[in-house]
Amino acid sequence: MKQVSLVKASGICMQFGDRQVLQHVDLEVNQGQVVTLIGPNGAGKTTMVRIVLGLLKQQSGTITKAPELRIGYMPQKLHIDPTMPMTVKRFLQLARYTGTEPIQKILNEVKISHLMDQPLGAISGGELQRVLLARALSQSPQLLVLDEPAQGVDVAGQAELYQLIGEIRDRHRCGVLMISHDLHLVMATTDEVICLNHHICCHGKPEHVSIDPSYLALFGKKEAKSLAIYTHHHNHNHDIAGEIIEKNHG
Repeated sequence: MKQVSLVKASGICMQFGDRQVLQHVDLEVNQGQVVTLIGPNGAGKTTMVRIVLGLLKQQSGTITKAPELRIGYMPQKLHIDPTMPMTVKRFLQLARYTGTEPIQKILNEVKISHLMDQPLGAISGGELQRVLLARALSQSPQLLVLDEPAQGVDVAGQAELYQLIGEIRDRHRCGVLMISHDLHLVMATTDEVICLNHHICCHGKPEHVSIDPSYLALFGKKEAKSLAIYTHHHNHNHDIAGEIIEKNHG
């Protein structure tokens, strides 16, 4: 079956002042595919996502999107004034709700239907992330763009949230472009990983952990069930600023 390309970025370059943030970056997200951007802080991941969303204009390179592409965006975090008198339901209603699904059904899907009438400022960090995910889903998106979706969530909650994102992808057959630093948690959900440090260091498909005695000894059986590994080789090294300082040979 031919893959349907939702968004394709080619040769993206971006510079702020004297700082080169992105250097000839390519990525593509197809329908039903989860692509995860990983990399150190300041590597250009959020800048790349903002360019894909159209919030920033790249200095060079091209962005090609499917016609009339519907995008649901989940920001890294949202600061809520705890005194603001707004319920979860009202927050979602104000999000330019354009989808056909009732808000109740969307909240059921992200497993927080019991929070519908709760004040937005009174829910936990993990609950707020699910509300933001529900907000993105309210747009009936063909492409979900998630910037550190597990920000401020405890480890157990992170695993559940990434599993939920995988279920949403399977159910809606949407594409997902995600930023995450929780590499060991996203591997089971991700179809392709792009390692970004101003330029693409490496990219490829993750591999599920095999039932190998050395891995079982290192991670334990419980961890090995959810952990997947991503094997790649760099042909160069970086300094602390991310610049290439040495080519590796052999």
